[in-house]
Amino acid sequence: MVYPSQTMPLSGPDWVARFPSSDKVDDLSEPFRANIRLFLAALKAAHAKVVISATFRPPERAYLMHHSFRIARKGDDPAKIKALPGVDIQWVHETPLGAPDPVASKAAAEQMVQAYDVAFQPAFPSRHSDGEAIDMDIKWLKTLIIQTSDGSTTSIVSSPKNGAGNTELHKVGLSYGVKKFVRDKPHWSSDGT
Repeated sequence: MVYPSQTMPLSGPDWVARFPSSDKVDDLSEPFRANIRLFLAALKAAHAKVVISATFRPPERAYLMHHSFRIARKGDDPAKIKALPGVDIQWVHETPLGAPDPVASKAAAEQMVQAYDVAFQPAFPSRHSDGEAIDMDIKWLKTLIIQTSDGSTTSIVSSPKNGAGNTELHKVGLSYGVKKFVRDKPHWSSDGT
């Protein structure tokens, strides 16, 4: 609902459907796209299970994800959020009398965070918006025998048996120019951020 003093749509979960992300490797930028393809091929040949959840994220979506999280979880003042051209969102909710309503503003931002399924504070600007990042879950059973970019083979017997926490797999990814951002479980990028 837009109150009389507001001219833009209010923040809330309806924004989540706008500016959709991609989960397609083809939407990444070169040379990161080629590097990811090689890494994914090595993972497939090693019989690892890979589920890609995000690749390219429009800057507008990164902006919305970042600021909804900052308002909901970090206490940022919605009145101080700088506008982004092309995203006509009203972060400040108001009472029926036109006064700022910080509780409603925070609640709407939290609804956005939950609808985006945010697990880690989103960056803005984002490496996803540059086509230089991918979110993917990687899992395997037993020993992962995988080829590095130089053609040598490494056997990963250590735990955990997932891409989020296995530092040996992180080294394999690095050989392909795909760097793990360890604080964000599914996030890999061209520079580790």
